[in-house]
Amino acid sequence: MQFDFHVEARTEFLEAVSLYETEVPGLGARFVAEFDRCIELLLTTPRIGAPLGQKLRSFPLNDGFPFSLIYAERGDTLPIVAAAHQSRKPGYWKHRAARSRR
Repeated sequence: MQFDFHVEARTEFLEAVSLYETEVPGLGARFVAEFDRCIELLLTTPRIGAPLGQKLRSFPLNDGFPFSLIYAERGDTLPIVAAAHQSRKPGYWKHRAARSRR
């Protein structure tokens, strides 16, 4: 299994890395490490995330990062729909999930 970013999720992720690294040198790298840890866990046990309806799941990052990965299972691919900051409006990413269904 492999993961794939929705283009807007990739942007969210990269912006968060940049912001954290600007705030505290090394914090961006810590964020990437936590993201990588979560992705590896989801690739091996994709149903570990909390269900968000029939197709999507949510999995929170740890290590003090207020982000959740919103994702789906699609065959041997794990599409990441959002790298959602937990203070954003819930469900702001729903339009992405609708467009990414194939």
